[in-house]
Amino acid sequence: MVSLTDTARAELDNYFADKDKAPIRVYLNKGGCCGPSLTLALDEARDNDDVFDVNGYTVVVEKELLALASPITVDMTDYGFAVSSNLKLEGGGSCGGGSCGSGGGGGCGGGCSS
Repeated sequence: MVSLTDTARAELDNYFADKDKAPIRVYLNKGGCCGPSLTLALDEARDNDDVFDVNGYTVVVEKELLALASPITVDMTDYGFAVSSNLKLEGGGSCGGGSCGSGGGGGCGGGCSS
């Protein structure tokens, strides 16, 4: 199961206001200064994905990841999108703000939260 908070949905509505909605992938980013984290990217569905219609947005998650992480919630923070789940992630240091401030395209990750 995947859900969007009202603030995340509003940010996506704002981002896609003048463009076609693209599928949003939740994926495991394995590294960086914060260590592994769940993050977002614009990406098409693949054969090994589960596909969800969430508040009018297509959200895709690799089936294996979904089995480990469900439920997944996408929220919006002052630093960008934040993805929370039941997945236990370990490792990483500390770093500053996110890479996707207010709903940018490519890779979207918030600041470190672990």
